[in-house]
Amino acid sequence: MDNQSEVREFLMSRRAKVTPERAGLPAGPNRRVAGLRRTEVATLAGVSVEYYAKLERGAIAGASSSVLDAIARALQLDDTERTHLFDLARAADGIPLSGRPRRRASRNSVGRPSLQWALNTITEGVAFVRDQHQDLLATNELGRAFYSPLIGDGGRTPNLARFQFLDPASRDFYPDWDLFSEMCVAIMRTEAGRDPNDKGLHDLVGELSTRSDTFRQLWGAHDVRTHGSGTKRFNHPVVGELTLAYEELAITADPGFVLMIYSAEPGSASAERLHLLASWAATGVAAIVSD
Repeated sequence: MDNQSEVREFLMSRRAKVTPERAGLPAGPNRRVAGLRRTEVATLAGVSVEYYAKLERGAIAGASSSVLDAIARALQLDDTERTHLFDLARAADGIPLSGRPRRRASRNSVGRPSLQWALNTITEGVAFVRDQHQDLLATNELGRAFYSPLIGDGGRTPNLARFQFLDPASRDFYPDWDLFSEMCVAIMRTEAGRDPNDKGLHDLVGELSTRSDTFRQLWGAHDVRTHGSGTKRFNHPVVGELTLAYEELAITADPGFVLMIYSAEPGSASAERLHLLASWAATGVAAIVSD
């Protein structure tokens, strides 16, 4: 990915989101832009207009941390956006991943017995490992049942992004499909900023941009986010609607891999339906009617 283009479009997209009112500036008459002008960002950041214009053209190599912090404050970036800006700057300096070289995790990592054993100990929730390309690499038993619409019978490694944007079944599986789409692309954007030379991610973005108008539009928005924790709704073809809390945990032995765990509130209808799904997975029953 072209780092200069990424920097330029990210800064321009963030500038367009900040209105003068939000920045505490008078709007004034005859404004041609919805957000801040370059001169206003430069003033708020305490840098010259010429220097900010240079940064916004993508020439961010060599920018100091203090300048990047000032730009982040002027554009009111959240923590994820600020980190993304720093990642883009360090990539321009040839130091991706916030100064830490990423050790490529091999595919053998997911075949490590201890990793699968750890997944298997999680019996009350959905647990799986995914990589920075959104590949679904390993699951516990309940995870295989949960993601049966995604895993299917194909020989290709299941990919959450391909399922989201290229498989019509995802619109049934994700009741909040639009929200899931935005989250998926923003997480991929964050990964791209961390490692702009990741060919696998670059190829996936190219494939999805070609085949999905929605993905292409969301990718162009330059929004970024991390997953962390939260709540999601699903509509499983076997047990029906589920509302699950999620936690994302980094796998330090394999940089770029994360462990995701979905769990239900104890005593809730979703918890009961997860138990039904676990029974279906264990017994091979073809259909279970949810409450």
